[in-house]
Formats: sequence, structure tokens, C-alpha cells
Amino acid sequence: MLGEGIIKGMAETARNFLGSYVSDDRLTTVQYPEERTPQFENARQFPFLVFDGSDPLKGLRCVACQICEKECPPKCIYIVKSKDKRPDYKGQMQLYPVTFDIDLSVCMSCQICVEVCPFESIKMDTAYELSTSDRFGGLLVSKPQLAKPNDHYRKIHPTDAALSDAALAAEVAKAQAKARADAEAKAKVAAEAKAKAAAPNPVAPVVAIA
Repeated sequence: MLGEGIIKGMAETARNFLGSYVSDDRLTTVQYPEERTPQFENARQFPFLVFDGSDPLKGLRCVACQICEKECPPKCIYIVKSKDKRPDYKGQMQLYPVTFDIDLSVCMSCQICVEVCPFESIKMDTAYELSTSDRFGGLLVSKPQLAKPNDHYRKIHPTDAALSDAALAAEVAKAQAKARADAEAKAKVAAEAKAKAAAPNPVAPVVAIA
């Protein structure tokens, strides 16, 4: 029937309006900013960078691979790679971002940067009170502003954070197992070489010539 959706919408509005006089559950608004509705776990606003530990410089997961910068549809991510390397969460030497900026005035919150990141380093925040009088400079956020601890990620997205932590833990365990296997192999080769060097040289038999 033509207009059936409009009629259903108006009926739902009327039901909530009349019901709000007898039940608080029918109240569809809150007295913001004094009251705030809780955020849903899958809510998202703008990206942030995850770091482990207490030092955002040493614990930043980002290795400046620039995949997010290349895949970003509105091109609002700007990364400058470092010239040196430092250990990552697996103990492997990696590059890191000297500069990591995101222009929130351009960001469309599509989450593609999160989907393509292979290091679980960029995630979507839920903060929404970001208004500023500086339209351009105030919405250009840099690495110190973007870096937030893994505990923050666990708080706003507990389910996804648990999966991320499990994936990283599996990678760390795999790297440690490989390192142990390599160390054992090297020790075995060294022991064999040492044993071979310590073994007496065989004496060649003397053949009598008639």
C-alpha cells in the first residue's frame, strides 16, 4: 500500500510519545550533556593508533608500512617512515612512523585503514565530542594525539580487542618458537663442529713395498 512505511513510522512515533508519559523506557532522548547514552561496542568515529605498555613511543605497533595511507579513499592519512629500526612487539627490528597525521575534517570513518592493517595497530575510536573553533588545524591530529594504550581499545571494543590480543599472542609465540628452534639448530651445528675438531686424526696405514 502506498505510504504504508510513513504510516508505520508515525504510529511508532506516536506510541513512544504517548508512552513516555507513563514509562521511562519510552523516553527516546536524554538531557545531554548532563546525561549520556552508553556507546555500543560496534560504534566508531575516527581512527587511533594502539600502543602496548606504558610508553607510546616504544610500544607503538605501527611499523610505517603505509598500507593504510595508500588504501585510504579520501587520502587523509600522512605517514613519514623512520630511517632507523627498533624492536617491535615480537622482538623483530622494524621501521616506525616519524610522522603519522590524520585529517579528521576529511576522514569519512569508513574503517578501511583498520581492515587493511596487518599489524593490529590502527583501530576506530568512539569519541565524538571533537568540535573545535579551528576548522583545519584543530582537526589535523598527529601521532601523540592518535596514540592510545591497548587498555583503551579493550575498554571500548572488548570483543575485537580480545581477538586482536589472541592473534598477536599467537604471532609472538610463533616467533619465540622459531627463535628457539634456530638457536637449538645453531647449537647443534656448533657442537658437531667442536666434536669433529676434537676427534683424533686417523693414521694412514703403512704399506710395505717388496
